[in-house]
Amino acid sequence: MDITPLRTAVIVGSTREGRFGPTVAAWIAAEIGRRADLVAEIVDPVDGTDTVTKQLGEADAFVVVTPEYNHSYPAPLKAVIDNHYAEWRAKPVGFVAYGGLSGGLRAVEHLRPVFAELHAMTVRDTVSFHGGRERFDSAGRPLDPESLAAAQRMLDRVSWWGHTLREARAVRPYGN
Repeated sequence: MDITPLRTAVIVGSTREGRFGPTVAAWIAAEIGRRADLVAEIVDPVDGTDTVTKQLGEADAFVVVTPEYNHSYPAPLKAVIDNHYAEWRAKPVGFVAYGGLSGGLRAVEHLRPVFAELHAMTVRDTVSFHGGRERFDSAGRPLDPESLAAAQRMLDRVSWWGHTLREARAVRPYGN
């Protein structure tokens, strides 16, 4: 049994001017950093395709940080997803969503079938922030303590699936 921490790519889903995604990504990466079973690396599409590809290729698991734009997820996130294929296969994906009345959950529901098509395993538990910015303090931490509990539940699932799938891939590589 391999207990090496999972390399977890925390993907910033927005590239808009004035975006809030880096704040949310930094928070969930810090939460990951408190754990022994996961290690985080923030993946930001503004860093360029070569950097993003390398980071995704080295990841054992993913946490997608997405706002909700027009009842769905942003186009730059779709580009990151669609520009890669093998990187997602047989690996877990968790979600942290924010925005509007739905807290970004409509974006997450649109992402699930996309990742299913790529043979990724999305975890059921999701972290959601209704309204986004107003749910965080000036230091970039959530105001609601339930957010921390939701994050830990989601990360527990990402860890379980990530370790299980990593062990399975080592024994039996996932087919094309």
